[in-house]
Amino acid sequence: MASKLSGIELTRYDDLFKTDAEREADRQERIQIVPAAEVFPYSRQPYTIDRPTPDLVRLMDSIEHIGIAEPLIVRPRESSGYEIISGHRRDYCAKAVGLDTRPVIVRNYSDEEADILVVDYNINREDLLPSEKAKAYKLKLDAMKRQGQRTDLTSLQLGEKLNKKTSVRILAEQATDNVTSIQRYVRLNKLIPPLLDAVDAGTLKFVPAADFLSHLSEKEQTYLLLVMERDEVSPSLGQAQRLKQLSGEGKLENNIIDLIMREEKPLERKVTIRNDRLQKYFPASYTPKQMEDVIIKLLEGWHRKRQQEQVR
Repeated sequence: MASKLSGIELTRYDDLFKTDAEREADRQERIQIVPAAEVFPYSRQPYTIDRPTPDLVRLMDSIEHIGIAEPLIVRPRESSGYEIISGHRRDYCAKAVGLDTRPVIVRNYSDEEADILVVDYNINREDLLPSEKAKAYKLKLDAMKRQGQRTDLTSLQLGEKLNKKTSVRILAEQATDNVTSIQRYVRLNKLIPPLLDAVDAGTLKFVPAADFLSHLSEKEQTYLLLVMERDEVSPSLGQAQRLKQLSGEGKLENNIIDLIMREEKPLERKVTIRNDRLQKYFPASYTPKQMEDVIIKLLEGWHRKRQQEQVR
């Protein structure tokens, strides 16, 4: 009798009492191999997938040689297939090297949960652009708002008086940026795309763009961009502040933008001395800090000597 049962796999005792939904959840949590054509990017994904970075090159090289080591986290689409919650860059690299299947773990997430997780899986990457953080923080804060949490970015004290943390404070605890930085990143979403690109490129400074230029109307921003490109200039903090003030007063005409942007800025005095020119004057064991201390002491002595000569 025992020999007849040797090939039969008996149901585990715990499984006898599981619901159909629980059994389906167990099945979905396992790693599945699905065709690449059934896997789609998340529609509100805030990050740039194909921007060439050293990290992306290493990932592509690894996937080309050993395949996708960590499965993608996906959720079912309403029509068919799956959309990616975690693993957009793995999917991109796999597509680039010609892999036609994807290892996935399927989970059922609501839109709010999906928005938050898509942000969280990459928000602490060191190579993120300001525009990526801007879109990611806004996406997560909007999702938290839909979940019923407070997201008023300007009324922090009121939220605390209600013994509730504001969403932006919760987000600051989960990310590497503080509350002020997150507020600034969210403001960047008010910039027209070319100005946001300028922030990414570093030709437009982050604080003036977020705190002041983001308050300008689309028309005002468009003309400001024209002036920046035509004259090869970028607003200083003071200029950006005046642009915002005049815009709020309804007085920021095109000629005013021209006048403000043509103001002479103080010349930045910056001196850089090549390391090879300094090394011959110092022992090889000296650190940069020790070298700096010696240079400052010598300059102080030279300055005192000049002052004494002027008194004579």
